[in-house]
Amino acid sequence: MLLFRFEANANYQPTEAEMAEMHQSWGNFIGEIAIQEKLVSTHQLGMEGQQIFADMSVSEGIYVADKQTLGGNMVVRAAGMQEAVEVAKKCPILFMGGSVEVREIQPM
Repeated sequence: MLLFRFEANANYQPTEAEMAEMHQSWGNFIGEIAIQEKLVSTHQLGMEGQQIFADMSVSEGIYVADKQTLGGNMVVRAAGMQEAVEVAKKCPILFMGGSVEVREIQPM
């Protein structure tokens, strides 16, 4: 699984041209993985949510640590961790100042 993290900046709104370029980059990235039949699923996460804690309290808002939040995820088929890392190195979020965490997934 690839986890996409980025620094949320409420003071910055990308222009239409920047948004179009980002969508194109993501489309190309996801499309390339899909063509190779390695794409299992992908999800972009919204910026609104709630957090539930062990004491059953609920907090409005999403989790932000070190000024970064989780923006989405992608499950890919890979022969191993190194192949998944190579896929992640092409992720557009890296060129936007974000990061990708690569993790194994295990059935529950």
